[in-house]
Amino acid sequence: MSRFSLRCRAEGGSLRVRFGCDPQNVAKVRAIVEQALKKMPTTLVTPEELRQAKALLLREMPLSEASVDSIAEGLIYRTEHELPLDEPTRAAHRYRELTAEQAQAAFASSVRPNDLVQVTEGPSPK
Repeated sequence: MSRFSLRCRAEGGSLRVRFGCDPQNVAKVRAIVEQALKKMPTTLVTPEELRQAKALLLREMPLSEASVDSIAEGLIYRTEHELPLDEPTRAAHRYRELTAEQAQAAFASSVRPNDLVQVTEGPSPK
């Protein structure tokens, strides 16, 4: 099992990478993730990688407001932070127009691979 999610807010965001593996492989997988994150600010993503990332982000958007509670929380959050109420729609348009150069610049300015936090469920990594 592996999963990637990106969460952006006005006060900052988070990048989450989830994966499942045997305890003896945790360090190997973490090293792969760190290597990829360190490469992203200096290397353009391929057109296929960019297409996949956009599709992932756009697919997650309707799910983030799939219940009455999540819709209400989103509206309250946007109101409290003085964001347009249709911010998710605006974000979808920005995601669709995103270029590889813009993605690279965003990683260079926002992602800190040396400051990752690791949370482990299950047996301790070896």
